[in-house]
Amino acid sequence: MIGSTLSHYRIESELGRGGMGVVYRATDLRLDHSVAIKVLPKQLAGSVDARSRFVREAKTASALDHPSICTIHDIGEAEEG
Repeated sequence: MIGSTLSHYRIESELGRGGMGVVYRATDLRLDHSVAIKVLPKQLAGSVDARSRFVREAKTASALDHPSICTIHDIGEAEEG
């Protein structure tokens, strides 16, 4: 996935991985700045339960406001391209 484009983000490098996804460092091509993107693994993307949990996690994190917690700016679905 490194070097590919996902929606309007160019994937630069992998930052980490866990049970619910892989986190990548990317460049927002619209705003020209660095972002972190969490991607649901392909083996879980087909699961309605996993996708629902992923969305709940994003909504919960977006409600938090703390200097040690990243800000969630967007959630969506995109095909790798």
